[in-house]
Amino acid sequence: MLILFAILVILASVILGFIVLVQNPKGGGLSGTFGGVGNQLMGVKQTTDVLEKGTWIFAGLVAILCILSPIFIPKNTTASSKGSSIMEQAPATGPARQAAPQTPLPNTAAPADTNK
Repeated sequence: MLILFAILVILASVILGFIVLVQNPKGGGLSGTFGGVGNQLMGVKQTTDVLEKGTWIFAGLVAILCILSPIFIPKNTTASSKGSSIMEQAPATGPARQAAPQTPLPNTAAPADTNK
């Protein structure tokens, strides 16, 4: 189910991006590049209304899908059902540490003066 939500979010995001790029903000955008085909078919006013409504619809759809998708993340995993943590399940890696051997320190005391 989580994969379905991911696919829907990606699809809605791509469509939203395309709708935003097609819009004509103050004389620019992709719609001018394509020769204004949409403006010839539906008229200028209707095209901007459809694109604005599409922007709001797909932005809301992406937001709703992103908010609802965590509900479908499975809560029960095999580790939590057994009552053990990940650290307990992980095998020990590498050799066990051993204490460093104790070496006697050299005699650093000053030698006694025997010439008295």
